[in-house]
Amino acid sequence: MYAIIETGGKQYKVQEGDVIYIEKLTAAEGDSVSFDQVLAVSAEGGLKIGAPLVVGATVSGKVDGHGKGEKIIVYKYKAKKNYRRKQGHRQPYTKVTIEKIQA
Repeated sequence: MYAIIETGGKQYKVQEGDVIYIEKLTAAEGDSVSFDQVLAVSAEGGLKIGAPLVVGATVSGKVDGHGKGEKIIVYKYKAKKNYRRKQGHRQPYTKVTIEKIQA
C-alpha cells in the first residue's frame, strides 16, 4: 500500500515505515503530524485517484528531527562590470517517519 501526498509544494510517494525529508514543519521533535492532502492511494482494491484530493484519506507520521541540507553556493556576476556576489544557502528540512496510511 502506498500513497502520494503533497506538502511544502512538493509531492511524495510514501509507504508505511518510510523516512522522508520534507520542507520544514513547525511541529516539535517527537510530535505526530497528519497529512490530509492525499492525491492518490493504492490498496488491495486498486488505485484511488482524487480529483484533486482523495476524500477521507489521511497519512500520519512522527517527526524524528529537524536539520539543514547541504550548502549550495549562489554566485551572481555580470561580465565586464566588476559585479560579483557570493552567497551560501542551507535549506531547512524536517525528517518524518510515516506510520499509517488511512484510505
